[in-house]
Amino acid sequence: MTFPLKEVRNKDKMKKITKRVLIYFLLLMLIAIDYPIIDRYIEESLDDYEIGVVERIVDGDTIIVNGSSVRLLGINTPEKGEVYYEEAKKFLNETIHGEVVRLRMGKEDTDLYGRKLRYVFLEERNINLEIVGGGYANFYFPSGKDKYYSDFKKAWLKCLDSNKGICEKSYGNCSLCVELRELDVENQEILIGNKCDFTCKLDGWTIKDEGRKKYTFENYTLDGELKIVVGKGDNTRSTLYWGQEDYVWTQKGDSLFIRDENNKLVLWHSY
Repeated sequence: MTFPLKEVRNKDKMKKITKRVLIYFLLLMLIAIDYPIIDRYIEESLDDYEIGVVERIVDGDTIIVNGSSVRLLGINTPEKGEVYYEEAKKFLNETIHGEVVRLRMGKEDTDLYGRKLRYVFLEERNINLEIVGGGYANFYFPSGKDKYYSDFKKAWLKCLDSNKGICEKSYGNCSLCVELRELDVENQEILIGNKCDFTCKLDGWTIKDEGRKKYTFENYTLDGELKIVVGKGDNTRSTLYWGQEDYVWTQKGDSLFIRDENNKLVLWHSY
């Protein structure tokens, strides 16, 4: 028996339509059941990560997992002896010490010291992100901004709103007077000014980048504008030189933090 060509084509068309409807129905069922689980499964299937036990907390941004040293990405906590060093370390001890965590790599595998560079996840919690939000660290992206950068900046802004930890604002007489007027990355220069009609004593104040580079003021009062230049030179009333550093402000993006003599935040700027 033969079928007209038109009838055969109609049957094929109906089969294709039925198949598409079935696929759409199955997708809707999966989404209705638990879309977040599916989303996480897809993400983790495509993502490259390792699992390990946190054996020791070295400090606020370095841990030991399965015998390997791991430097937490996206953050920079205070050095030993600085304010909030112990608090940052305590947070990690109480949160992840002895726990099974997932380690996700960023743009680079290891740093100059051979430490693994990783984001640390405890179940669905981004621990690195929580350190910033809790006021234990500033956000830090020396290799350039990655997919997590916006989350870390939001966590920092939330920290500022909460006014806690290293985000606590300065309320000194000059905290509202000192302002950043220019940051010249190409020439490694910054220009700060005093917008008040009285001089500001800056002894013990600091200027810092996202990492470890820090300039500390000694015996200086600001009554106009001051240029701070990275490199060697003879200091004057209008220009100070930031030691022998090759550079402080990175081309890939950085932040500037000015703090008073009590380590309270006067201002910050990110680019």
